[in-house]
Amino acid sequence: MRVLSVVGARPQFVKLAPIAAAMRDRAEHIVVHTGQHYDEIMSDVFFRDLGIPAPDVNLAVGSGKHGEQTGAMLAGLEPVFEKYRPDWVLVYGDTNSTLAAAVAAVKLHLPLAHLEAGLRSFNRRMPEEHNRVLTDHAADLLLAPTQVAMDHLATEGLAQRSVLVGDVMTDVLYQVRDQVERSGLRPAGMEPGQYYVATIHRPDNTDDPARLAAIVEALGGLDRPVHLLAHPRLVAAAEAGGVDLQQGSIVLTTPLAYPDLIAAVSSSAGVVTDSGGLQKEAFLLRVPCTTVRPETEWVETVELGWNELVGSDLPRLRAAVQRPRPAATEATPYGDGHAAARVVDVLSERMTRS
Repeated sequence: MRVLSVVGARPQFVKLAPIAAAMRDRAEHIVVHTGQHYDEIMSDVFFRDLGIPAPDVNLAVGSGKHGEQTGAMLAGLEPVFEKYRPDWVLVYGDTNSTLAAAVAAVKLHLPLAHLEAGLRSFNRRMPEEHNRVLTDHAADLLLAPTQVAMDHLATEGLAQRSVLVGDVMTDVLYQVRDQVERSGLRPAGMEPGQYYVATIHRPDNTDDPARLAAIVEALGGLDRPVHLLAHPRLVAAAEAGGVDLQQGSIVLTTPLAYPDLIAAVSSSAGVVTDSGGLQKEAFLLRVPCTTVRPETEWVETVELGWNELVGSDLPRLRAAVQRPRPAATEATPYGDGHAAARVVDVLSERMTRS
């Protein structure tokens, strides 16, 4: 069995790590990196720290407007797919890399599998929502991380193509968490329980200078240092909008390599983010999270009390972050840490069957 994985952004590198490990000795695995995230800390470091083999192909597309970036990926992927003719094209999550690979695979009549299928925010302003919905409806095999995702797919008439495998991000997070605990890794300048970790990068939060200024002001007013991991999009938007990121409690920090991120989050008093992946990582580490969005794909984190959403009511952000610690829970909505092995099993079974 030959499987070709297409990745391009930090959350996808995390998901790729356990898949690459599960593929060893079971399948020929080709990794194609679109270059959607192209600087070292957002790309190369993740491959190294997570033990992922170097990509077989790197398109080096880089940044750009959605149409420009997606079109460049599509043009670059078609000859790669024609060269390798995989049994499965495996796409991850909801980025422009995901959509471009899905379109390329469908046009070349190659079997397409979507990992993390069925997630929905129901916010049609989000480019990611369109990417994931279009990819789900194009895919031959939908690999769902949760029962909620399975229910969404069934509602859309896709139940027969859907399989519940669990969340591969749980696999890698548990592995890295255990490594961090054994090594005693602790980011410099972060006293356990005495700081927050924050990430802000989505267009709805960064592209309106007034909204971004309100978010930054709320973070600056928190009762502990806030280590703001400044994504390149955030830095560029702040400069363009005249927003000072270094104010009050904020400690401006570059993005962290994944083990350092997990070490920082696990020892923090809480997380403030608009990232889908970090919401879930915080829950799995049992760290309170406040999400600067009106909705989330990971509804279980909210239902279990470990995530609070703050949409338009930004003055409430400070109180939400400083709320009392949630009630303990043993719930495992994202699986047992063995999702990647199930993914390879399903790919093999479906290929044999077809």
